[in-house]
Amino acid sequence: MSDSKISTRITSIANRAEPLLGSVAVGGGRSEECKVWSWGDDNMLPYALSLLARRSVTHRRIINDKADYIAGKGIICDGSSPLLSHIAECANGGGDSLRKVISQLALDGAMFGNAFLEIVTDERHSFLSLYHIDASKCRIAVDSAHVVISNDWQNFRASEAVTLALYPAFEPCDDGTLRAVIHYKSYEPMFSHYGVAPYIAGLDAAAIVYKTNRWNISRIDNSFQLSGVMMLDSVVDNEAAAERVVRLAEEKFAGNPGQVLFVLRDHNDGDNSRFIPIDTSSDGDWQRLHNQAESDLVVAHSWFRSLSGLDYSTGFSADRILHEYEVALNTVILPEQVRILEPIRHVIATVLGVDASSLDIINQPPTRSKPIYMKVWEARKADGLDYDESDPNQQLFLAQITKYNLQNIG
Repeated sequence: MSDSKISTRITSIANRAEPLLGSVAVGGGRSEECKVWSWGDDNMLPYALSLLARRSVTHRRIINDKADYIAGKGIICDGSSPLLSHIAECANGGGDSLRKVISQLALDGAMFGNAFLEIVTDERHSFLSLYHIDASKCRIAVDSAHVVISNDWQNFRASEAVTLALYPAFEPCDDGTLRAVIHYKSYEPMFSHYGVAPYIAGLDAAAIVYKTNRWNISRIDNSFQLSGVMMLDSVVDNEAAAERVVRLAEEKFAGNPGQVLFVLRDHNDGDNSRFIPIDTSSDGDWQRLHNQAESDLVVAHSWFRSLSGLDYSTGFSADRILHEYEVALNTVILPEQVRILEPIRHVIATVLGVDASSLDIINQPPTRSKPIYMKVWEARKADGLDYDESDPNQQLFLAQITKYNLQNIG
């Protein structure tokens, strides 16, 4: 996909409010149509957003890190409920843990502002499986009560598509199961059928970061040689002779990496051939542009530099990482975890009749630093480890067992 097409598609969502109602023609020249709400002007916006995320380094790193922090380090629940424990360990027939499913939902949410979770059960509610569905394959049907799933929306075939009901409605399938889909979507004024990518205001910044990286690659390919114009004084009789002169000049002056434009001209007063370099004094402006776009992208994602490995001019600081993690935890991570877990808890309670209120995600900071006034059992609980409040050894404060802290309080 060309850069111009990417730019056109990623900006289409910013230029239109509610997507138009679109009709996706069935392949094979038939007149049948599957009416869906277009996701972007050409219904291909998820493809463009996916491609941008694969090409823009900083953009991709932030998306990955947000998804990883939201998925946490594991799932905890009331161990006295075997059904609940089983779902946490194995959420579906593919053997995926609930954490893995949540991680995939979080990644789609961070990339598209939309995520889809398939719920599978039967009429007797004898089991429950939860499957993540790739959001780029999903479109909302015209009735706004179904999801149409296709592996290739560029070459859509109705015979290959699957239609599932939106939760809480369940519909029977050919295999005897009941299935429904939960659609997670971010809220955006003027949009009803699809959420909007959380970094919508930073689309241009993501494109700039990608293009400035490409510019640096071209400089490396050119061995950092100056580009310019080679003026050659030569008298030639025909076009073939001119091409031969240019080819010889390329071999002598440019080689493969050089970016040189050769210009032949007739000159009878001696040889005035010369190389005219192109001024590259603006290189610093390119670097500043890249840094500014990178900073704007972090802001657009509502994220923090240190949590995605981006350096500060003042250098690495563990305290800064912890402080930024605390802010991210309370402003981004916990709200997203609640948004993902609440429907899952409701489904488990409704389908299996099991109290799922204890189902939660374990959060750990990226560093192991903990306050010295925390007790051992509290620290173990925060790390998702087994703990015993009645154990005398776990009643000790961290200050009592940490050599560094003992030196500071002694």
